[in-house]
Amino acid sequence: MRRALAAGGGTAAIAIGAALYVLWGLPPREQVRALAGRNPGPTALMRQRQEEARKAKRSPGRRQSWVPLSRVSRHLIHAVLVAEDPKFFGHEGVDWEAVRESVEANVKKGRWARGGSTITQQLAKNLFFTTRKSLTRKAREFLAARWLEQDLTKKRILEIYLNVIEWGDGVYGCEAASQVHYGKRAAELTETEAAGLAAMIPSPRRIDPRVSPARHARAQKRILWLMARAGYVRREVADLGTEPPPPEPVEEGEIEEADEEAPPESPAPEPGPPQPTASPTAPAPAEPAPSESPPAEDLTSSPPPDPGS
Repeated sequence: MRRALAAGGGTAAIAIGAALYVLWGLPPREQVRALAGRNPGPTALMRQRQEEARKAKRSPGRRQSWVPLSRVSRHLIHAVLVAEDPKFFGHEGVDWEAVRESVEANVKKGRWARGGSTITQQLAKNLFFTTRKSLTRKAREFLAARWLEQDLTKKRILEIYLNVIEWGDGVYGCEAASQVHYGKRAAELTETEAAGLAAMIPSPRRIDPRVSPARHARAQKRILWLMARAGYVRREVADLGTEPPPPEPVEEGEIEEADEEAPPESPAPEPGPPQPTASPTAPAPAEPAPSESPPAEDLTSSPPPDPGS
């Protein structure tokens, strides 16, 4: 009996210690609440990229320019939602069905081959943690995502997400990405261009039109198909068939996360459609307060159609 009690006590102590370790690595709750009224500065991912560049003796580089959701093309909002989180307006930070499918896929492949992160979880990772994979980080990401959902509106979460995520080596946020990849503002993106940006999100430094035009074109076509299925794009826009194009193959170690290794210095060109490139944009000099005005098409008033329905 004593031995059983001792074993039970030891297990409980380990569980408590693990829980405290997870909680210890979380950002202060006040820092999360502050995002409702203040834009974030450099994120954990940006700092990670700067450190990686420093170790590789490369220039860290950072292009970012903050824009309110009202100055983001509705086509880009649609593309990002169908590509990354079609149930964004219906969950509270975690898509449990996607988590189940992710676990099944990982068990089947015998490795961590697929993620199931929502937009909110991706934002939590970008803001507070790193891309290095571990169960501890996923647990912290889950808790931080729940805080974001409790303290911020869906519109605000989406606005921050679109302004901080990585869109190529040293390119952060949709405004800088639009300028770099298409030579125009985020508000001016067409359906096809929006699909091109959304296609980059799972692996922004590999599915990059400047690094691999052919790979990017394949991923872009898949996003257009998803947009058409959700009713956002006419099928004739991209000559879409009845079956979805297959997802772009994910290399070992790459799973719906920003890449951890340095991007190629001088990528070899691949055959594929050329993509216009704009001159680098300067980083935003300051973080302005979030916009109070609603987007041109207020997607928060009612959830968009679920592509899976």
